[in-house]
Amino acid sequence: MVSLTFLGATGTVTGSRYLVDVHGTRILIDAGLFQGRKELRQRNWEPFPLPPSSLAAVILTHAHVDHTGFLPRLVRDGFGGPTLATPPTARLLHAVLPDAAHLQEEEARFANKVGSSKHTPALPLFTVRDAQEALHTVASVPFGQTFTLRPGIEFRYHRQGHILGAAAVELRVKVAGGGHMTVYFSGDVGRYGVPILREPEPYPGSDVLVVESTYGNRLHDPGDPRDQLAEAINEAAARNGVILVPAFAIDRTQELLYFLRELAEDGAITPLPIYLDSPMAREATAAYRSCALEHDAEMRELMREGVDPLAPPNFAVVGRVDESKRLNALTGPAIIISASGMATGGRILHHLRHRLPDPATTVVFVGFQAEGTRGRRLLDGEREIKIFGEMVPVRAQIRSIPSLSAHADADELAIWADAPARAPRTVFVTHGEPDASRALADRFTARFGWRCSLPELEETVEL
Repeated sequence: MVSLTFLGATGTVTGSRYLVDVHGTRILIDAGLFQGRKELRQRNWEPFPLPPSSLAAVILTHAHVDHTGFLPRLVRDGFGGPTLATPPTARLLHAVLPDAAHLQEEEARFANKVGSSKHTPALPLFTVRDAQEALHTVASVPFGQTFTLRPGIEFRYHRQGHILGAAAVELRVKVAGGGHMTVYFSGDVGRYGVPILREPEPYPGSDVLVVESTYGNRLHDPGDPRDQLAEAINEAAARNGVILVPAFAIDRTQELLYFLRELAEDGAITPLPIYLDSPMAREATAAYRSCALEHDAEMRELMREGVDPLAPPNFAVVGRVDESKRLNALTGPAIIISASGMATGGRILHHLRHRLPDPATTVVFVGFQAEGTRGRRLLDGEREIKIFGEMVPVRAQIRSIPSLSAHADADELAIWADAPARAPRTVFVTHGEPDASRALADRFTARFGWRCSLPELEETVEL
């Protein structure tokens, strides 16, 4: 029997975890953290529904925490590997997992300091040591190469754009009668026509498709994000304000740096001091520069010409914590780019606490903001936000450039899925808020005639 159990990413865009059982061999596709609302985050603390030691492998689609951040907990609780990832993803994990663990430890220390935890002492979900142990289980599998997990079970990776190293997983298993079944996990599908990375490879067809739906009910703004970014920067500069950009350390930060360089070169903005205040973004930017096989044609040409596409004028990387704190004295106009992208943790929280009360400040969001996150609440117009246990008044200007998202929108998802070699007999629509998932399911049914289902959390289906 072959079965699929949905252990996350149902009714939400986080917590990606799909359990495949192939005649008793258990494989987990992604091991993500739940983020956003408290009720979602609490799921991270619930016991995993099976012994982690019983997993034969974890296959990761890409490095984002909502797809990888639960791995240290799995390893701590008995999973011994292997964890399989594309080479760029494996490299990024060395920045992502320790950073996530550091945030967990910082949150526990803060809870103990202010006495805000229900438990004494407050403990992190996992530690930096757990993250390091998890990294020892990681092995690389190149794009397009067939990897045999066990006799009768193999998979290969397909490029998905989205972020460096992002992949879809094509899992092929032997079934009764000597035939094979293919289950295709989209991971997160990237955009078309964006800089730096190669475009997503089209869906080739499979028996079963598990597809993300983050933007399943929306289209990105057709305007040029560079024009929108220039407008936000120029408006803030006219007020001598500081521009805070909560940016995902992987991909959003690199695309921002790419655009800021272009805008300065074209004279669309006055070159301002730009500070990258995120250790993980620093490591990710180095990875983006070095992974030439993943670059698109324009990025490769710039590198051949000796241009650093990710280094705008007046650009500085902030390293130590004391250097980050010194930015509190910074006067505008200037730009601070810092993680996390949804303002759920990281150094950006210190900058927001310090600068949200200042009307001269502009906060520019450049990606999807999940329900329940500080980023979503700020975009929804809340005039007071809790940061580090205190209520911070919001007087800053709040802007959004949603077209800078790394996720394909509804039209792009349809383009990606169009014309497979064979149509799936079943489609499971996941990794989206309920309205988005339902809209994408309806679109795929109307356009392709596919039978689509929205699975429930911990639902098991026989394939």
